[in-house]
Amino acid sequence: MTTNQTNNSVILCGTVKGEPVYSHEVFGEKFYEVMLAVKRLSGMDDVLPVSVSEHLLGDGFRDGCEVTVKGQFRSYNKIVGERSKLMLTVFVRDVEPFDPTVNPNTMQLSGFICKPPVYRTTPFNREICDLLVAVNRQYNKSDYIPCIVWGRNARFAEKLAVGQHIDIVGRVQSRNYQKRLDDDTVVTRTAYEVSVGKISIADDSAVSATETSESDVADGVTEVGELHAGIQIL
Repeated sequence: MTTNQTNNSVILCGTVKGEPVYSHEVFGEKFYEVMLAVKRLSGMDDVLPVSVSEHLLGDGFRDGCEVTVKGQFRSYNKIVGERSKLMLTVFVRDVEPFDPTVNPNTMQLSGFICKPPVYRTTPFNREICDLLVAVNRQYNKSDYIPCIVWGRNARFAEKLAVGQHIDIVGRVQSRNYQKRLDDDTVVTRTAYEVSVGKISIADDSAVSATETSESDVADGVTEVGELHAGIQIL
């Protein structure tokens, strides 16, 4: 996973929630944000933001429509008050008919560790490790993708150095968490991240950790708490 086409690839099959909302315009081309509900094996939904060009929108993105999208998991900075917030969205490159026979949520990344890994255990003694991965894009741009690693893979990820080139296979997930503000008000926010199923060193040696099962990942999500709260705000 080293070329521009393959270092950041995501496929989602899901149901549109609500109507498209205008987001921004680039060189006269309008883009819209759509929320897509993607089913997990557990039966829960990940509700994920996708960015769709007006040229791809069509009637398939109306509320309740089922659709398959292919693209990249991207980040951008948004100024909120006096702070810069890291925003994440799936940038859609292609739209296909909904296919219930395929894995509804697959993600492949190849990038570089850009912050020291944070390893910890949950109150239920589940091992987890937070990574922030920089993924190169065309025109000298990079996307900064928060990732969460589980179990034995977490111990492997803990030892990765800043600048290490890694490959990741997983899925994109949404997760609600509680954040306490400066005035002691507690608000509910949503984090978007890659839940890692497999991680390896991106060299010819391909030293890899063991894979994490989908059930392990799904069961652990509600235990994480406010893991990426510090990553969302730059």
